[in-house]
Amino acid sequence: MATALSGSAAELSIQPATETYMSFTELLQPIYQFLQCETPDNWLAEAQKPERLAVLLQDHLICELKAAQTAMYLLRRYACDKESSITLLNWLKPFEDFAYRFDGTIEGLKQAEKLNKSIIGRSDFAFSDRIIDRMVLLIREELHHFCQVLEIMQARGIPYENISASRYAKTLIQNCKTHEPQILIDKLICGAYIEARSCERFAKLAEFVDPELASFYTSLLRSEARHFADYLELAQVISKTDISERIHFFGRLEAELISTPDPDFKFHSGCPVPTI
Repeated sequence: MATALSGSAAELSIQPATETYMSFTELLQPIYQFLQCETPDNWLAEAQKPERLAVLLQDHLICELKAAQTAMYLLRRYACDKESSITLLNWLKPFEDFAYRFDGTIEGLKQAEKLNKSIIGRSDFAFSDRIIDRMVLLIREELHHFCQVLEIMQARGIPYENISASRYAKTLIQNCKTHEPQILIDKLICGAYIEARSCERFAKLAEFVDPELASFYTSLLRSEARHFADYLELAQVISKTDISERIHFFGRLEAELISTPDPDFKFHSGCPVPTI
C-alpha cells in the first residue's frame, strides 16, 4: 500500500519540469508518496488477459488526447492571448478530427505534432508564462504519445474505436469548486492525480506485458512523472493559501475510484467486477 500524503504539498520535495538521470525507483518514489493507494492486484490480473489489450490501448490513446485537451483548455482559458488561442486550436484539430470524426492518417498526425508558432501570454495573468512553459511541453509530449500508441495498435491489427469514457476523470472534475481561482487550483490538482496514476500503472503493467509494450510503457515514466510534478507545482504557486486540504480531498476520492468495484474496465478504472 502506498503511503498517504502527509503535511503540506511542499513536503513532496518535487523538482518540477526537470529531467534527471535517476533510477525508476527514485523517479516513482514521489508518485507513491502522493497516491493514497496502489493499483489493486485484481485490476492487474484483469489487465494481463490477452482479450483486454485492445481496450487498454484504445483507452490509452484517447487518454493521451484528453490530456492534451485539458492542458490546452488551461492555456486558452487562463494564459494565452486570442491569436495564440486560435493557434492552439489549429494545433489540436487534426488529432480531434482523427479521434472523433475518423478523418486523417498517422502520417498526417506526425506532421501536425509540432507547434510552429509562438504562444503569447496574457498580460493580466501573473502566471501565464509559467503555465505556457509547462503546458505546451505537456501537449507536445501527449500528442507524440498519441501517435506512438496508434502505431502500436496498427502494427498489432487493433482497430481504433471511439470508446466511452470511464468514471475516473469525470468524477474528479465534477468535484472541483466552481469559483475562481479555486476551480483552476482544483483542476491542476486533479491533473496531478491523473498523471501520477498513469505513471504508476505504466510501471506496474511493464512487469507483465510483452517486451515491446514493456519498453514503451517504461519510456513514458519520466514524462508522466514530470507532468504530475508540473501540475502540482502550478497549483502550489497559483494558490494564495495552503492546498494540502484539497490534495487530501482529491487523494481520498481518487483512491476510492481506484479501489472500489467498477463494472467498466479501462486504463484508469477501479476493481473489476467479476462476470457471471
